[in-house]
Amino acid sequence: MDLGALKIFLAVAQERSFSRAAAKVHRTQPAVSQAVRRLEVELGEQLFDRSSKTGTLTEAGRMLENYGQRLVRLAEETESAVRELRDLRRGRVLIGANEAAVHTLLPLISRFRQRYPDITIDVRRVPARQIAVEVQQGSLDFGALTFHPSENGLLEVPVGSDELVLLVPPSHALGARHQVAMEEVALEPVVAHNDPSPARERVLRLFEEHNVPLRMVISLPSLDGIKRAVELKLGVALLPRRCAITEIASGRLVAIPVAGVSRRRQVMLVCRKAHRSHAADAFLGVAQEKKPAAS
Repeated sequence: MDLGALKIFLAVAQERSFSRAAAKVHRTQPAVSQAVRRLEVELGEQLFDRSSKTGTLTEAGRMLENYGQRLVRLAEETESAVRELRDLRRGRVLIGANEAAVHTLLPLISRFRQRYPDITIDVRRVPARQIAVEVQQGSLDFGALTFHPSENGLLEVPVGSDELVLLVPPSHALGARHQVAMEEVALEPVVAHNDPSPARERVLRLFEEHNVPLRMVISLPSLDGIKRAVELKLGVALLPRRCAITEIASGRLVAIPVAGVSRRRQVMLVCRKAHRSHAADAFLGVAQEKKPAAS
């Protein structure tokens, strides 16, 4: 149905006059009559009682007036919603990340929210191996990774860096050390995350290559649980430093670099090179700014 013709019909129905409706919509009276006639042909029903001089609607005309008003309102709401998306007054950015990467993303999210407070940020926990595929397929706008994905058509933007450290309670025998060896870590009971990831496998493989496999005694599903277990002296943990900034600053945990393990790793935001939403384009723009999101 022609929305323009429908609006002309509604003007005639409201004014009860073709001439007054023509003046209202800034059209000639013949053009108004033709628009109404097109609707009648399309619907196969007469919309006005031509024997009446007061623009009386037929039963079909009254029904079209009712539904037509709703259709026009819906069209206007749709146009408004699309404009809001374009003007960044509505929208959502969907990001896939593991639990550790969230800590690096938060400064970037904070800067974006200050600039675009009407855009919703939705960070979902997604296994690292799935992130690039879901970004490529469009089910995620962005993904946070610490390795280069093999998938094609993706843009990589560095957003921060971090390093793996050994977390121990302040009273631990290693607590005063500035660095420890892998062999020393292998002697300790380790509290680990039970969510498999490429980063976790790289650490395990590194220790195995040096013939000092880690002695993991407790596996937990969250970083907070792991940090709490270390505070309770149930073991030590190898985690990114940024994940424990609060606990380190308050003295509840001590972070110690591990020789051969604690090297800086880059956290990257990956997205499709094309076909992004307005909100995703804005988020990418903030991520690409020279000011680093994390250090």
